[in-house]
Amino acid sequence: MIVIGTTVEVFKNRRLMGEAAGRKAEECILKCLETKKDARVIFAAAPSQNEMLSYLAASAAIDWKRVTAFHMDEYTGFSRDAPRGFGNFLREQLFEKVPLKKVHYIDGCADPEAECARYGKLVTQRPADVLLCGIGENGHIAFNDPSAADFADPLPVKVVTLERACRKQQVNDGCFASLDQVPKRAFTLTIPVLLSAACVVCTVPGAAKAQAVRRAIRGPVSEQCPASILRLHRRCAFFLDAESGRAIF
Repeated sequence: MIVIGTTVEVFKNRRLMGEAAGRKAEECILKCLETKKDARVIFAAAPSQNEMLSYLAASAAIDWKRVTAFHMDEYTGFSRDAPRGFGNFLREQLFEKVPLKKVHYIDGCADPEAECARYGKLVTQRPADVLLCGIGENGHIAFNDPSAADFADPLPVKVVTLERACRKQQVNDGCFASLDQVPKRAFTLTIPVLLSAACVVCTVPGAAKAQAVRRAIRGPVSEQCPASILRLHRRCAFFLDAESGRAIF
């Protein structure tokens, strides 16, 4: 079942998928800037987003000086400059390549309770205009694993304990050499904050994500597959490659 308002496109390879997702993200940002002084965009930090981020980094159409950027998660204990930190990943992939109005980084080294309050206040000052996300191998969005996901979460940002499957994905993605190197806790934006975005672009390549994609798009809308909630969003576009999309039709 695919809910009205959700679109799904499957491409024969990652490059075409990423370019299409980038064009959609660009379109969403430009549409926002037609009526607002600035656009608030939440970014996922993962290798699955590389092709889409490359497209955006080369975009000459977007007035980046009118774009404020957030990122959706960060490991506890990781500074903004940590080589494997998500803030650093996004800075290298995009944030240092375009003249953004402002980037709000999660400080993984800060007191967790205080940082959740600080970042939560920033990210909820106004609903996001665009969410650029992926889906985890266990169906998570951001670090909302099935064990932590709450579709009615009262908190905008929280600290979660990562499931083994989530941590294993970080090894599969080449971000860490072994499971014991992957942190066990992380900050994450919660599902209501993610869904508050006016436009969602969900980019999901690779065979390892095929079953999670099927559950998200064809299965029950349930916290057992947190990404399934994206189907209820009024304006969500999924971009898949041949490997991730093979199980949905």
